Formats: sequence, C-alpha cells, structure tokens
Amino acid sequence: MAQEIERKFLLNNDKWRADIESTQHLSQGYLTALAEGSRASVRVRIGGDQAYLNIKSMALGMVRNEFEYLIPKVDAEHMLAHLCSGAVIEKYRHHVHFGGLLWEIDEFLGANSGLIVAEVELDSVDQAVELPDWAGDEVTTDRRYYNVALVAHPFRNWPK
Repeated sequence: MAQEIERKFLLNNDKWRADIESTQHLSQGYLTALAEGSRASVRVRIGGDQAYLNIKSMALGMVRNEFEYLIPKVDAEHMLAHLCSGAVIEKYRHHVHFGGLLWEIDEFLGANSGLIVAEVELDSVDQAVELPDWAGDEVTTDRRYYNVALVAHPFRNWPK
C-alpha cells in the first residue's frame, strides 16, 4: 500500500529562497465533496506538462495513505474547469535540499496568498530530521494547513 510520511512547517524567514533548485506552478482541485466524515480526498493536479489524479486518506497526522496516477493533461484541465468541488488552489512549489532531504515549499496564490508551508517527506515516522533555521512551527497535525481544508477555508479569511 502506498503511504506518505510527511511533516509540515511554517517558515520563520525567507533564507530558503537563496537555495531554491527549481520551482513549478501547480493548479489543483478536489473532485470529492469535502464533507465532514470523508475518509479520502480525490484531487486532480497539473504541474507543468504533467497531470495527476491523487487519492489520499483524510487521516490527520504524519502518515497517510496516498495513491497517485498520471493522467492526460487535457483531462485534468477539464476536471479543474468543470468537476471540482470548491476553488482551485494555485501555488508555486519550490524545491530546496537541506540536511540530505528534499524540502517542498508551497507558496500559495489567490485566496491563500501569504501562506507558505514547507513539507518534507520521510522514509519512516522515526526518521531524524535536521531542521533548517527557516523552519518554524510544525503544523503537521493542524488540519487548517491541509490543501483540502484551504479550499473551504482560504488563508485570507483566517482571523489575523
């Protein structure tokens, strides 16, 4: 079974920008209704010339089941335009290596502009992670920072 083991962090500063190795624009939307009690989300994502259908368990925390399938980009474009529940999330994903790991830093656009979250995928739940000085509070178990939650409750609407 496919599993994702991931930790999420807010950022303390912009020092990570000096170490960006690549950046990709992502558009993603959710095909499932985002109802309370849902056991999984079904997402379509376009990044560059690639498109994916992704099914991820709605469990809160570091370990979640995840299945991802390459699909034709034209199909994904149609799904984003006509089949998604809620808004489409737009973001830049920046890739930065630190401490022997690839960090994916999502810089959100549109209704989630101003939100930047760093994610690091691990091989096991007990894997040691050297945190860069730009990594701030861990938000792995804070549902508000899950992309599926940002569709219904965008960052711009959060109390400041």
